[in-house]
Amino acid sequence: LCCECGQFHLLLDNHLYNFQDEVDDELICHICLQPLLQPMDTPCGHTYCFKCLENFMQEYNFCPMDRKKLSFQQCHKSSLLVRNLLDKLIVFCPFKAECQQTMQRCELEAHLQNRCPGFKKYKSELQRKKNPISKGKEDPPTKVETNTPKDPEVPSGGSSLVAESSAAAVVSLGTAEPGLVNPAFEETEEGESLIQKGNYRTSLVAETTTIEIHREDPEEELGMRIVGGKDTPLGNIVVQEVLRDSVIAADGRIAPGDHILEVNGVNISSVTHCQAVSFLRHPGPVLHLMVLQEKGFSNKTAQQDSTSATNREVIHVTLIKRDRSEPLGIKLIRKTDEAGIFILDLLEGGLAAKNGKLSRNDRVLSINGQDLRQGTPEAAAQIIQTTESRVNFVVLRQPGVQLSDLVEDGSTSNNSSSSSSNGGSPVHHRRRLDQNHYRRKSTYQKGYVNHEKTVAIKKEPKESLGITIGGGRDNKNKLPIYVTSVQPIGCLFRDGRIKRGDVLLSINGIDLTHLNYYEAVSALKSNAASHSVILKALEILSLNSTEPSLDIKEQGFSWSPLWITWLGLPSYLHFCQDIVLSKGNLESWGFSIVGGFEESKGNQPFFIKTIVPGTPAFRDRKLKCGDEIVAVNGVPAIGMSNSELIPMLKEQKNKVTLTVVSWPGSLV
Repeated sequence: LCCECGQFHLLLDNHLYNFQDEVDDELICHICLQPLLQPMDTPCGHTYCFKCLENFMQEYNFCPMDRKKLSFQQCHKSSLLVRNLLDKLIVFCPFKAECQQTMQRCELEAHLQNRCPGFKKYKSELQRKKNPISKGKEDPPTKVETNTPKDPEVPSGGSSLVAESSAAAVVSLGTAEPGLVNPAFEETEEGESLIQKGNYRTSLVAETTTIEIHREDPEEELGMRIVGGKDTPLGNIVVQEVLRDSVIAADGRIAPGDHILEVNGVNISSVTHCQAVSFLRHPGPVLHLMVLQEKGFSNKTAQQDSTSATNREVIHVTLIKRDRSEPLGIKLIRKTDEAGIFILDLLEGGLAAKNGKLSRNDRVLSINGQDLRQGTPEAAAQIIQTTESRVNFVVLRQPGVQLSDLVEDGSTSNNSSSSSSNGGSPVHHRRRLDQNHYRRKSTYQKGYVNHEKTVAIKKEPKESLGITIGGGRDNKNKLPIYVTSVQPIGCLFRDGRIKRGDVLLSINGIDLTHLNYYEAVSALKSNAASHSVILKALEILSLNSTEPSLDIKEQGFSWSPLWITWLGLPSYLHFCQDIVLSKGNLESWGFSIVGGFEESKGNQPFFIKTIVPGTPAFRDRKLKCGDEIVAVNGVPAIGMSNSELIPMLKEQKNKVTLTVVSWPGSLV
């Protein structure tokens, strides 16, 4: 519960208020649809909340209202007059049961801390519920344990370093086990598994690692999205995405594609998706995770490198910029004989040089949780330039290597973290997304049913609907419009039939399913001004009453539907996109799939389960774990079995077009 506004919201999200009167539309942010907080003006004359605009500009480079080109640095604080008008808006105390007072918005925090009987009661009850935490000596950091098989088979007797479930997971990645097909391996006509020139036999190497995550705030979200669960074809729990500036990103050891095997000693390799989310959202200052991480394909070079790996040290460094444009004073290059990017030099007097923890020839593994093991200096510079404050480096250091060992790749210029350091900024390429929808049949709605409902409401013309929405076809995942909250101040809260998580289909006959976010906001606002509103919505209901309720846990999180609920949407709400992969003659595609038709289970979707580092699928970075494959080169995959789809993928020599549906993983 936020001590400033008295409501539940994510620490980095805007405060929430219950306003006494209808707020003038000129004082509303057109991103969050709430009265402005820390208002920022754009050069084109529009005003948004600071946090709303900052988050929006991380994904887009235009104004949300008129789509004119825009950068965050061009925006500035609104005038003192506007800020004072907003601060004087009258709000209700959120603890209505114990306190019926109203006050100016700027006075609410002082009221809660000093005068509100409801907030005082809440704090005392919370204190009673909290168990005392013992403050004995901290255990030493958990030693990283690894198991790197040289062949697909596990040595006799299994691994002495990992739990049985972990060893089993290693086996499944290295063998052609039914149910986990592995087109990461290419086969010649003679049936030999090849990955590179020279006819070296290769195997997929995976390691189990125990990672200890520390949180200053025990209830702070970890900041990653997960997919999978025993109630889906994926089986395991897989990390789909690591969010920037999150706890996981700051730690730097967990990356997309990692399989989570245990949480605080509890095996989650055979639990449902909802159960896994519940385990990972459980609050606590320290979290112990056992993860399985693919390291790529083994070969002669990799085996030689592993002998010297014990001399290397992984180092975490955080640099804090005063503003987004401040340079770090780092020059990055590529080597001709080794993948990844390296620090060439630290500019004297720069932020990195003053910090003193980074060194020349450090290999950059990740920045703010973004995996750069196969990255470029341009990609690193882009991440640094778009970061507002904290830049978290994870680097690999090998003692005794001299700067003269570095060989600059002539195709790549030296890059600093500031565009002004080398006379220009790296070009950030945006992929033009195919706007065509790929229609197909789908019967996979395991555990969930759809219920379409029509809600007709009579209301006052000035009365607000009182909902916030998410999604939109301009969203990263091309989601339909859905309800993120129903505020206790509008007519829909009073009616009670529209709920959080409902997918909005239409309002007063206007189709919302193909609109982007701002088109949907405009349609909802214009139709909300009438005396009557007819909303059509789709409610997704769970059939499993034994699943843990996640509503309480979600109060401290930025709410969005669980990944598994998206799988229950009818196909007309899916947005499919084409991903084109290219490879060399002796390369593999680098991903594994699960699912397909089975007599005992019927038609199941095909899902991407693993993406192998260093392969075409990994380098392309568009394909994600949990993506559903609906077609290969235009041929629908529905109804195919595993044994039918795999040969089709292997027949594609140098290029393949995958049509996929991508749903965002569940946030933990």
